[in-house]
Amino acid sequence: MTLHTAARTCLAILLLILPVCRHTAFVRGDADFLDVRTSLNRDRSGKGGDPKDKYFHESTFHPHYDGRFAAAQIGKEERLPHLTALMQTFLATMADIGAETWIMHGSLLGWWWNQKILPWDSDIDVQVSETTIAFLAKYYNMTEYHFRLPGVENGRTYLMEVNPHYTIRGVEDKLNVIDARWIDTETGLFIDISTVRANYTARAEGVQGALMCKDKHKYLEQDIFPLRDSFFEGIHVKIPFEYATLLEEEYGKKALTLTTFEQHKFNHTSKLWEPILTSVPPRRKRPNRPFRKPPTFNPS
Repeated sequence: MTLHTAARTCLAILLLILPVCRHTAFVRGDADFLDVRTSLNRDRSGKGGDPKDKYFHESTFHPHYDGRFAAAQIGKEERLPHLTALMQTFLATMADIGAETWIMHGSLLGWWWNQKILPWDSDIDVQVSETTIAFLAKYYNMTEYHFRLPGVENGRTYLMEVNPHYTIRGVEDKLNVIDARWIDTETGLFIDISTVRANYTARAEGVQGALMCKDKHKYLEQDIFPLRDSFFEGIHVKIPFEYATLLEEEYGKKALTLTTFEQHKFNHTSKLWEPILTSVPPRRKRPNRPFRKPPTFNPS
């Protein structure tokens, strides 16, 4: 795909996924089940068993679902289209409000291979700067966005939720390493949004441009900036400058060349990760044996 063709495709997608924004009630503390619009009759988040200082509560049935909006996992075949829409709507919204973001971790690895989400992935990872997370918290926390999506009759609604603990910069806040989420209110799937911060401890020790996240990932400014322009799931995206180096450091060099993984094989012709079909050997039929009349029992 040429850059010109990709740009036209991106514009077409943006025109198809038109958002309608509405604000929900701003929640300073924990946005629990009763505070959000949901179609469920009960909460399936792990709030009851989580420490009280933890803000985001993953579901009781899977860590990559929000139990306020989901009662169970969706099938693997259905999950990927939902994640694709999740990514497209998030990037379109961030571009619309002027908030800078870039993909990272498994999502960046998917981009490396074919500019798509890895088919075995069940969540999406993005990063923002401290300036951006403060901007989202001040103006867009608990805002809902309804998108008219192609092939989805009634469209789909997404929630931007910012963790109020984002103001705590240190890694000691282990319960709140995710600073915000973009949540699909139909399925409970979400995008994890992490903030990249200046690492003042490392800078005091002489490491110029040291950066960090609350999840203990460490970077240098030159690793991420200036951000590069690309496309992901057919829409414009920003990626870190030293993307290959970052991926090798996180996943190892083989992750950039290994074409068989998670029961999938990468097809260089179709540029897709295709499932490896395992054939089950047919059951051996038992040979037909002639019927034998059981012996007659004669008590003596």
